[in-house]
Amino acid sequence: MITLTVNGTEHSFDGDPEMPLLWYLRDELGLTGTKFGCGIAQCGACTIHLDGYPTFACITPISIAEGSEVRTIEGLDENGNHPVQVAWRDLNVSQCGYCQAGQIMQAAALVDTTPDLTDEDIDTVMSANLCRCGTYPRIRAAVKQAAEARTE
Repeated sequence: MITLTVNGTEHSFDGDPEMPLLWYLRDELGLTGTKFGCGIAQCGACTIHLDGYPTFACITPISIAEGSEVRTIEGLDENGNHPVQVAWRDLNVSQCGYCQAGQIMQAAALVDTTPDLTDEDIDTVMSANLCRCGTYPRIRAAVKQAAEARTE
């Protein structure tokens, strides 16, 4: 039996311990905000937080999450008002939107843990998440806005 906490609620799973965490979140818990993009940790659409660290759920076996805190886009902020989410809306970052949950989760971890972000910091960390629409300038601007809001 695997026990983990997802968005503040404890859950138990008695299935295949090698099942990717992504499928547990989407198929078992119905948390479909975390997207399947590539399945090989190359696009970042499935980014979640595992004990506060951005993690690709598509390649993470659920057994790795035993006893851990998992946060998905649905649990980032109850009202969608994390500084990154606010900046995303303010700057109209998303176009197609498919990668945005992963982008937001990656950016939230960065903003929450790194003071005084530089463009290089943002570009380095956010390069783990691909955007086929090419909204990278708006992504960088939104991360900067969120970081500034965190320091106010």
